[in-house]
Amino acid sequence: MKTGSQDRAAAEALAIEALAFIASDDKLLPRFLAITGIEASDIRRAAATPGFLAGVLQFIAAHEPTLVQFAEATGHAPDSVNRALAVLPFGDGGYDRST
Repeated sequence: MKTGSQDRAAAEALAIEALAFIASDDKLLPRFLAITGIEASDIRRAAATPGFLAGVLQFIAAHEPTLVQFAEATGHAPDSVNRALAVLPFGDGGYDRST
């Protein structure tokens, strides 16, 4: 059984994988940047802020064709995105809750 910190680390790894997936796609990256308001040159800095990784997974999960494409490209089950989202800061509204 995973501990909370292992779950969080796995969720962060999935979100980083999702960010790489977005960054490698010529159609997704401009859409992600437009929706988030982040400049491409600021992604590294933004990635260190609470909630950014949850935002990446929310972007993937919000559009079913993108979610399916991500799942197929990475071998992750589509529902793994929502499970990961639930343990990230600002992913489910429980960021300030003690674990």
